[in-house]
Amino acid sequence: MGPGDLKQTICSLVPCDDKVLVGFENNDDASVYKLNDEEALVQTLDFITPVVDDPYVYGKIAAANSLSDAFAMGADVKTALNIVGFDRKNHGIEVLREILRGGNEKIQECGGLLMGGHTIEAPEMYYGLSVTGLVHPDKILRNNTAKIGHVLVLTKPIGIGILTTAIKRDLLGESSKSEAVRVMEALNYLPAKLLRDYDVSACTDITGFGLLGHALEAVGPFNSFAIHCGIVPVLPEAQDFADQGVVPGGTKRNMKYLEDKTTIMCATDKCYQLYCDAQTSGGLLIAMDKDDAKEYIKRVEDLTFGYATIMGEVIPRGATPIIIY
Repeated sequence: MGPGDLKQTICSLVPCDDKVLVGFENNDDASVYKLNDEEALVQTLDFITPVVDDPYVYGKIAAANSLSDAFAMGADVKTALNIVGFDRKNHGIEVLREILRGGNEKIQECGGLLMGGHTIEAPEMYYGLSVTGLVHPDKILRNNTAKIGHVLVLTKPIGIGILTTAIKRDLLGESSKSEAVRVMEALNYLPAKLLRDYDVSACTDITGFGLLGHALEAVGPFNSFAIHCGIVPVLPEAQDFADQGVVPGGTKRNMKYLEDKTTIMCATDKCYQLYCDAQTSGGLLIAMDKDDAKEYIKRVEDLTFGYATIMGEVIPRGATPIIIY
């Protein structure tokens, strides 16, 4: 479902309770409920259909994708529950076992515990997690509180949606496929944890709404995000396949929704399609102090495979919320 449709669907369901520190009225990545002065409960869930053929790898990617929202809020993951729709008619139980093994590996990697789950038979397979974490009430990372003057850091490359579409069509070479899988499997856990050492005004993760869709959620009513065309890291071959029309439906929906919210000032508009590309287990988009950002990027270089970069800045509101130049 696209960002516009989703917003219309949930707008009348806003929770009313003083202990709800973060609901869904501001399009944040997870809900936050205050337990006491030292702890708040962070809850989120996500699931995806297969993006690769290997069930073990699919399990790892789906779990990394589900866990990411908790990390983006500044939380430590404590527990997780499996959410499974399994196509038993076409796949043996060993496939399910491998999916769950991959998922559990990622839960354990960030210090969480798998506590169970729920499985149904489904004509199309899907897998993900319901995730519970903890965060100090005063240390929540929000997605819509970016400060003017802060720079924008992206920790993973984009183009995942385009490349997974190429994988499904058996078009992608092994080298580019391996790189896409490596990026999707990587947890945002440690890059998010290191943010606790810096002046961070906002944080979100990049998933189905693409870089620009999640940037739009984060920009707020008084700011614009100025994004440098050509600096945003892109996975190998993603631009080539985009030029050939190998583009998922989610990316096309994002492009349509964002076209009147984006000003393109660079010489080419090729970047727009990539910047709208629907991601699976994408990176963190962070608004932070410029000097802090330079140090942070050095510290996360190995964790982000060298992709982390300053890709823009927060400026006073211009003609549109998003400006590409």
